[in-house]
Amino acid sequence: MEQLKSLIAAERREIADLLDGLTAEQWDAPSLCAGWRVREVAAHMSMGFRYSLPQVVGHLVRARGSLHRMTDRLARADAAAAAPGQLAGWLREHAEHPWTPPVGGLAGALGHDVVHGMDITVALGLDRRVPEERVRVLLGQVSYRGAKFFGADLSGVRLCADDLDWSFGSGTPVTGSGQDLLLFAFGRKVPAGRLVPEPGGRR
Repeated sequence: MEQLKSLIAAERREIADLLDGLTAEQWDAPSLCAGWRVREVAAHMSMGFRYSLPQVVGHLVRARGSLHRMTDRLARADAAAAAPGQLAGWLREHAEHPWTPPVGGLAGALGHDVVHGMDITVALGLDRRVPEERVRVLLGQVSYRGAKFFGADLSGVRLCADDLDWSFGSGTPVTGSGQDLLLFAFGRKVPAGRLVPEPGGRR
């Protein structure tokens, strides 16, 4: 548990540092999250730290029970109201915040940070390698049920990492780096040429 907390804190600080170095054009560039720019993703990453449970419940009620609608509204509102430095600062200031998503515990929190970080870096073409220890933790959490929740269909394929000893599933081999396979399992459309053969993008 303490190790996971350290990995989460390190990931948040590193993403905050990366955000501090982005240009105005990069902040407004599309991310891998459909409909969100980099700034909306950054705002969403710190949402769990900044809203109390009663506030979340209130926003969820106003969104008629739709978690997706609620998070979309809050990300857009926060991204519009906060300057880039503030968005990065929120992530850094809450690096050790104990927030976890509704399911998944600390591993889920790490996945939230790592994958949303890649939503930014991959979309911008930045060559950031997520530290292997973090990738391994998250690959160990990959499941058919979890992938389905994120809109990914892993049936009929065997994910095979070419940079570490890991595979998942059965069927047609799909090969790529561990972090690219992680993106795929989290329902993201992986850029062309990074998975072989290309399985088709999921969102």
